[in-house]
Amino acid sequence: MNPSEKTLTDFETRVRQMILQFQELKKENGRLQDLLSEQAHEIDELKAKVAQAENDYNSLKMARMLEISDGNLEEAKERLAKMIRQVNKCIAILSNEQ
Repeated sequence: MNPSEKTLTDFETRVRQMILQFQELKKENGRLQDLLSEQAHEIDELKAKVAQAENDYNSLKMARMLEISDGNLEEAKERLAKMIRQVNKCIAILSNEQ
């Protein structure tokens, strides 16, 4: 085998090795893309759960604030009146901004 044939054979061997390595990296890239997609989906689900939990918490907090127990009707009326005043203030502020 002359030197140019040996060089050509070495070149062919290295090209085959690079092709195999490329194929392996392509498979790994696909696997990582799938994993990334799954994690993004999981993040979206968790964000939805957090939002629902926050809504539930706010509803419970509001219910607790309005709870009338042990004959505290006057106190409950005062809290409700205070909340109404706060809402009215917010509406007035927003009206002035526009």
